[in-house]
Amino acid sequence: MAFHLIIIQPQHKAMSEQIKHECGIVLVRLLKPLEYYEQKYGTWQYGLDKLYLLMEKQHNRGQDGAGAVGLKIEQPAGKKFIARARSNGANPIQDVMDEIHSAMQKVGGGELAKNATWAKENIPFAGELYLGHLRYGTFGNNNIDYVHPVMRENNWRSRNLVMAGNFNLTNVDEIYNALIELGQHPNDYSDTVTILENVGHFLDEEVQLLFRQYKNEGLPNKEISLCIEKDLDVRKILERSSRKWDGGYVIAGLFGHGDAFVTRDPWGIRPAYYYYDDEIAVVASERPVIQTAINVRACQVQELQPGHAIIIKKDGTVSVDLVRVPQERRSCSFERIYFSRGSDRDIYQERKRLGFLLAPTLLEKVDYDIENTVFSYIPNTAETAFFGLTEGVSHYVKEHQKELINKHLSEGTLTPEKINEIMQPRPRFEKIAVKDVKMRTFIAADSGRDNMVGHVYDVTYGIVKNQKDTLIVIDDSIVRGTTLKKSILRIIDRLHPKKIIIVSSAPQIRYPDCYGIDMAKLGDFCAFAAAIELLKDNGMENVIEDVYKRCKEQQFLPKEEIVNCVKDIYRPFTVEQISAKIAQMLRPEDIDAEVEIVFQTIENLHKACPNDNGDWYFTGDYPTPGGNKVVNTSFINYIEGRNQRAY
Repeated sequence: MAFHLIIIQPQHKAMSEQIKHECGIVLVRLLKPLEYYEQKYGTWQYGLDKLYLLMEKQHNRGQDGAGAVGLKIEQPAGKKFIARARSNGANPIQDVMDEIHSAMQKVGGGELAKNATWAKENIPFAGELYLGHLRYGTFGNNNIDYVHPVMRENNWRSRNLVMAGNFNLTNVDEIYNALIELGQHPNDYSDTVTILENVGHFLDEEVQLLFRQYKNEGLPNKEISLCIEKDLDVRKILERSSRKWDGGYVIAGLFGHGDAFVTRDPWGIRPAYYYYDDEIAVVASERPVIQTAINVRACQVQELQPGHAIIIKKDGTVSVDLVRVPQERRSCSFERIYFSRGSDRDIYQERKRLGFLLAPTLLEKVDYDIENTVFSYIPNTAETAFFGLTEGVSHYVKEHQKELINKHLSEGTLTPEKINEIMQPRPRFEKIAVKDVKMRTFIAADSGRDNMVGHVYDVTYGIVKNQKDTLIVIDDSIVRGTTLKKSILRIIDRLHPKKIIIVSSAPQIRYPDCYGIDMAKLGDFCAFAAAIELLKDNGMENVIEDVYKRCKEQQFLPKEEIVNCVKDIYRPFTVEQISAKIAQMLRPEDIDAEVEIVFQTIENLHKACPNDNGDWYFTGDYPTPGGNKVVNTSFINYIEGRNQRAY
């Protein structure tokens, strides 16, 4: 018998398993001397305070690690001008801030430490430029070395490079090999190091080009360094270094002399927003965090457009420049459904719309029998979609009641009693599950774990009529379905409904993501597992063999020539057939209720989120050529039993 201490804490996901995903970035540039903020706001730490607030307000974007860099512009030679703090601990943001303030206390200074001039000369992180990052460690890479910002140091200020990003590239191998061909010897094979060295190479080339130019003009070396810092073409460096990048990215960086940038992929896959005035320039992954931290309106915060970079020069000049030709916009719709903070005005309305659009289908499923139907959700990420669902159900019930009244009116059978009968039923919206904030317990053996997980939620008894009501429960997405099968369905079944309908405000997740979300393995998706089982049930194993063969045939083709063969796994079946198979596979044998699963349609997704139509995890239509390579490789890994990333 093995004994375990099980600590069950609330996850970010409600019903589906937690999805780790894209990271968060923060760039803060003070456009005035530190003395200005001391006089106006009472402290030179104004920029540092904004950095902390912007990071904390984006903690949803990464809890495996956090890091921050502070840079002092025009720091005298012989004094450190870059300071960095990173943590991969349990509370990384707090750890980073503790480290920063601990370094301040070590310097001492007493009342002098409040003086901006003294602070800049003596205190680490007393500077004008800050870069912060939050990360989720995809594929288990939670080592401190992988925590951003990452640095490339040099004795020439302009050749120092600090970078942090929210990105995944599908062709790291291609970029890495290009570095090898140049004669470089990278110290690690990772996307982070590869991109750092890639940008660093073109930075070195640009600096060297300017050096030769000014040397030929007869300038002394010390003066040349200042001219390079003034004239460094950041846009050119980004344009040259990003030519081969295939993937979704928002990459932020700063150079040691004080130039800074944030650049976005040409498809707009990953999000970035900015604001600047005459005091401060700020860039972050989400709009509402800038609104909160700087206290500005939504219309004052701009979206960084696909293929563009916001560049802030050492002298404080701010520009937004074209770096790569924008492609068809394919912004990640999962940002809207789930990842980004729901406090954004547009995202909140879109999530409500997702719920609203599900109402007609669900009412048809219960034949408009609202007297015997309870609508609910599992907290808390699906709550906004639930609000939309309540509006949709109420709207369509009223329309249905109007139709019945008109029908009886035309038939001459409309009486006051009939009107009362038609108008009497009201939709039943209830909160049927409450998640404990924290639960600790000893359990005796491995076999008891699932049972204990089933007690993370308390259910509200007395709401559902035994063996009579249908219980409709909405979630934002269903990925693997393991939690549904092992605990949630059993929890809901304690209320003894006749039928349980689980509804996802997202469509079926069928394909891996390769642009920042930790959904990389086909075998993890319940929709894929259901399609495979349906092929086997119908004696169509040859489809699996054929897809595998064609994936292998394309394995070494250039990514631009590869097509997504995995679509053929799903092609023989309707969405409804796959949904029914998922319900069959996820329904525990020991519950009484019938189980049905309903997914959002692709069409309704695009109606709800018209400006963010990246849907490759639902449709297999990848925005970049590398996506097709990734999905085929993922299928090969599945067939060959390799539990590894496909890129």
